[in-house]
Amino acid sequence: MNKLEMVFDKLTRNKNIHECVAYIENSKGDILLDKCYGNKNSDSQIVLASITKLYTTACILALYDEKKLSLDDKIAKYLDEDILTGLHVYKGKEYSFELTISDLLFQVSGLPDYFLEGKANIYKRSINEDFAYDVDDYVTFTKQLKPHFKPRGKSRAHYADINFDLLGKILENICDTDLDKVYDKYIYTPLNLKNTYLAYARDIPVPPIMYKEKRLKRDKLTASFGASGGAISTPKELLVFIKGFFEGKLFSKSIFNQLSDHKKLQLSYGPIHYAGGYMRIKAGIPFGRKVEIVGHSGSTGSFAYYLPEKKVYIVGDINQFSNPALGLRSTIRLALNI
Repeated sequence: MNKLEMVFDKLTRNKNIHECVAYIENSKGDILLDKCYGNKNSDSQIVLASITKLYTTACILALYDEKKLSLDDKIAKYLDEDILTGLHVYKGKEYSFELTISDLLFQVSGLPDYFLEGKANIYKRSINEDFAYDVDDYVTFTKQLKPHFKPRGKSRAHYADINFDLLGKILENICDTDLDKVYDKYIYTPLNLKNTYLAYARDIPVPPIMYKEKRLKRDKLTASFGASGGAISTPKELLVFIKGFFEGKLFSKSIFNQLSDHKKLQLSYGPIHYAGGYMRIKAGIPFGRKVEIVGHSGSTGSFAYYLPEKKVYIVGDINQFSNPALGLRSTIRLALNI
């Protein structure tokens, strides 16, 4: 048994993990780990949750390549006035019409996160029931919360799903079609992905999400998230995507020079920094080895990261909604043993 298998087996002894999968491959296509536990394997459908933001980012950058948008464009160019009015009012001044695509992509808009913030936030409600919302609802929820700072007004970024909900709306408006078709044109077809889709787009049950020992069916909610968290895929296809994302198969690799600036997220996100549409984490053993990984995690415990030092891709799913940080911690442990 190699080190990676030992790390994976240790993960499965965590009382909160009932099923999980890890799939690791290097840039040459050599499989370093393909391990599963419980009801998951590398061909199983998994809820990507916020990893979906990478797919939205890829489409934004593909349109940038085609000169159909600029990252410096104000979002008011693509969104109706009624969506924006009152969205970002900070200390009595409205900044809604000053927001740019870059502000959303880098999570520096200052907008609050309806998913975790407020007494009636989506996360708390979703533990007990399934329900459906749409982007207009998410805009309304956001307007009821207070922004944290004016756009680009702090040294920190602030993670908020609404940033990517709005980017999804912009994609639909520019391409004049629904988001799954945008993904199809710029991601599924170029990478030949057959089992990746937005939950709303196919009449297929969403894979159950574990909350502690409880198995939740959240078909309506997952289908509601769209650009910020509504994608379904398999570990094998997720790895094809993350390779395509970081190897320049979906948009010009030179764009990464414009995406590399990063800021630390709010304290609750620990060591995570946010760059242009993706997470960046440096972590490791105290006084020992450190690793840097880039990619994204999801609230269901899903993970998709690239380890530039080793040119290795790590994807998988812990499937534990009560402790989504398990996915990132698992990635770090695996990365340290490659």
